[in-house]
Amino acid sequence: MIERIVVVNDASVAAGGATGLALASVEAFRQRGYATTYLAGDSGENAALTAMGVEVVALGQKRLLSSPAASVILGALYNQPAERMISAWIDRFDTPGTVYHLHGWAQIFSPSIFRPLSRVRGRLVLSAHDFFLVCPNGSYSFLKTGAVCALTPQSIACIAANCDRRSYAHKLWRVARQAVRRMTFDLSRDPPPVLAIHERMRPFLERGGVPASAIQPLLNPVRPFTLERVTAEANREIVFIGRLEHGKGPDLACAAAREAGATLRVIGDGPMGPALKQAYPDVIFSGRLPTAEIAPLIAKARALVMPSRYPEPYGLVATEALWSGVPVIAADTAFLAPDIVERGAGVSCEPRDTARLAAAMSALLADDEGTKAMSVAAFERTRDLGSTMDGWIDALLGAYRGRLESARGA
Repeated sequence: MIERIVVVNDASVAAGGATGLALASVEAFRQRGYATTYLAGDSGENAALTAMGVEVVALGQKRLLSSPAASVILGALYNQPAERMISAWIDRFDTPGTVYHLHGWAQIFSPSIFRPLSRVRGRLVLSAHDFFLVCPNGSYSFLKTGAVCALTPQSIACIAANCDRRSYAHKLWRVARQAVRRMTFDLSRDPPPVLAIHERMRPFLERGGVPASAIQPLLNPVRPFTLERVTAEANREIVFIGRLEHGKGPDLACAAAREAGATLRVIGDGPMGPALKQAYPDVIFSGRLPTAEIAPLIAKARALVMPSRYPEPYGLVATEALWSGVPVIAADTAFLAPDIVERGAGVSCEPRDTARLAAAMSALLADDEGTKAMSVAAFERTRDLGSTMDGWIDALLGAYRGRLESARGA
């Protein structure tokens, strides 16, 4: 029997999909009556968690990249306070019926937390929201060009490759951090389940040393913005939803929309926000909004654009839009892109090619019948691209029970 679920994640307030999923799981666990603890790397200040009766234990740190350089170099390699915090919780409160689920660790916690978690590895589940478990830069791509990487992580060729967006020295620092993770927690020995958010992550994870038997694809839960199909063919706005950071490509969407003469609405915030607002006064910037406030804006959307610079393992906003009947213009390296195109629910292209992305926007805006066909296909033919919330939670609980049964049988 599951006595307590411990969710471990860098952040306690959602700024991206991984934290949003971690928080959604906690809410569902509490609704089903499970005692839940949230171990957070940040301040842990989330009133919703407290209201749900979740025990929050917080490290009180900020994202590593917002800290002084020296702190980043040392703390991101091995964050000793994080190790001590999680080790102390396990010492005081762990029971044979406690299960642990690690979501995000690369932004605050660092590989140090794998040392205390190795003590409970028989009751541990890992989520692969990205590739930080195996790839030094977390994306299996050359960050300056967006080219998908075919190298084996930590191989001589990998170490020699200058795939970092900043510098080769920074790449070597990333290599060192991945080496710490491997030394601290060997995924090839008695690996916990690694929940991959798309089947196409499998070969990348295997190449990084995760045994095939440990990889369990589990599609993200999808809550459509609307329950009725958005009549996209009657709308004119192209919508971008996401954090305004380099990897998500909001600047690529802005540049293409300007070239296409399209009206672009940007929903989200982030470090690129101020510069984008200054450079693109013609773009509608709505800021970061709760789902309830996004829904009426999505109802005005012709299409959603997801111009990620690097391979997107899933792209939750894309499936949320698809299930609402909004066609998607996806980066051709997104793992969902072939699924979207195959179902006639959208198009894909290289987002760094401004002319091609602008042409994709213009084509949808000029073709009402084609847009309607994509909208109907998105609404009716993409339900297999995500999980329902209940189905996702059932799968998580099944994985937890499996860990407990294996631990008891060991």
